[in-house]
Amino acid sequence: MRTMTPLDPRLLRHARASVAYIASTAAVGTAQALLIIAQAGLLAYAISAAFLDGARLADLRGELVGLAAVVAGRAVLAWLQEAAAHRASAEVKSQLRRRLVAHAVQLGPGWLSGQRTGELTTLATRGVDALDGYFAKYLPQLVLAVVVPVAVLARIVTEDWVATLTIVLTLPLIPIFMVLVGKATQARTRRQWDTLSRLGYHFLDVVAGLPTLKVFGRAKAQARTIAAVTDDYRRASMRTLRVAFLSALVLELLATLSVALVAVGIGLRLAEGRMDLQTGLLILVLAPEAYLPLRMVGVHFHASAEGMAAAQRVFDVLETPAPTSGGRPCPRPVAVRAEAATVRYPGRDRPAVDGVSLEVRRGEVVALAGPSGAGKSSLVAALMGFVPLAAGRILLEGEDESTVSTADVDPDSWRSHIGWSPQRPHLFAATLADNLRVARPGASDTELMAALADAAAEDVLAVLPDGLATRVGEGGHGLSAGQRRRVALARALLRDAPVLVLDEPTADLDAVAERRVRETLTRRARSGAAVLVVAHRPEMLAWADRAVPIESAVPAQEVGL
Repeated sequence: MRTMTPLDPRLLRHARASVAYIASTAAVGTAQALLIIAQAGLLAYAISAAFLDGARLADLRGELVGLAAVVAGRAVLAWLQEAAAHRASAEVKSQLRRRLVAHAVQLGPGWLSGQRTGELTTLATRGVDALDGYFAKYLPQLVLAVVVPVAVLARIVTEDWVATLTIVLTLPLIPIFMVLVGKATQARTRRQWDTLSRLGYHFLDVVAGLPTLKVFGRAKAQARTIAAVTDDYRRASMRTLRVAFLSALVLELLATLSVALVAVGIGLRLAEGRMDLQTGLLILVLAPEAYLPLRMVGVHFHASAEGMAAAQRVFDVLETPAPTSGGRPCPRPVAVRAEAATVRYPGRDRPAVDGVSLEVRRGEVVALAGPSGAGKSSLVAALMGFVPLAAGRILLEGEDESTVSTADVDPDSWRSHIGWSPQRPHLFAATLADNLRVARPGASDTELMAALADAAAEDVLAVLPDGLATRVGEGGHGLSAGQRRRVALARALLRDAPVLVLDEPTADLDAVAERRVRETLTRRARSGAAVLVVAHRPEMLAWADRAVPIESAVPAQEVGL
């Protein structure tokens, strides 16, 4: 992770709404600086005229009206700034979330399988929401910290160079201490964010596995673990707040001492008669305004630290290179051929798939055989375009006998010709019909019923109270493992694609259901589909037209066998 910076340039690239907001903030900050100078001038003149010249209230009517107008103008600008901040924050958060989800889709299941689901969920929700403090408080103060001191010094230098020099020499002390405190805060904020992420994904895993934990009597133990992680997060948050409060005290003390030095110099020159009262009052009113924006930047830095820490993690995800591919439309394939396909995963010495070649043609069923960990699912992932090939290629033969590599076609176009059922099929928290229509959104209820019948899943409808309209839980909660498997198979069959890629389609099925599934797949192959099946059972291997053995490229101890 990069070092936290006041304004990360990646924010401007990935969230275009922030550019307009920064420009408007600069304009509002300039207007506020001018109003501050005008307010100080009016106050100094009115007080000096009242005490030295004996001016009455009626004599100062114009100055008082102007002062009221300046105060009202500052209030209006503050309201506009806050309204723009919340609007920009909402737009930026929306843009970051959309880009995060879209890029995660581009990275594909191969990348997602190596991520913690709970951490990504926390990042896209609580983490991005924490940017409110950055936009509403920190960023406006950052702009004011640049504009206001320059404007104030430009006004003071025309009146007294000694006070100007004092401010110029003491003003850098606040940023220096801000940097020192910020480094400590950054480390604590990262620990706080890591603890929150760990709490998020651990809680999500516990909730997902709660039925199993209850069966084995481990629910209370996990509750104690969550309580311990929650307590860690509480302590991390309190440590961060403690640093924030102490840093605010340090910055306040520095600003107070600096203003006191300016005031001492002004007092001495007033006593010696080398400065008039109006000039002295003008400098005394403006001097605190030079330090205030910098001091508030340090205070609001802590309010934005969590959001920026999460934003940096979002930027790291967005800048993860997505698999590259061509953009040509994929022809309707009649054959798929892998030539010396090799798949490597980062951090592993040996390839998951090492030089495997196979061919699946229209009208046949080919089974991938091999022990667990041999690389069958990795080869399927490479064929689907979810993981890149380290060597070799995957070729598609079209109906016109032309051949094209999957690296040269649009991946979505290629996947549109595939009916896929993964090794661990996922069902969404939606109705059964919605889960099936993921494959073909326009499918009718009759077509859904036919697909379920082809997958030997009629009994699924029999146990659901509302049939296709019954809602299932996330991950298929409420259905057995075999029922989830058959619903996923029905979804793959519903697509009516020329290529079927099925990873363990008969796992968790009884003998009768398995026989019916084999009959369906045979019928699909004879109707012109190319069927690739990952299988372990001898019955499935014997049923296939051909079985392609894959030997493990990784020793058994490395894959947990």
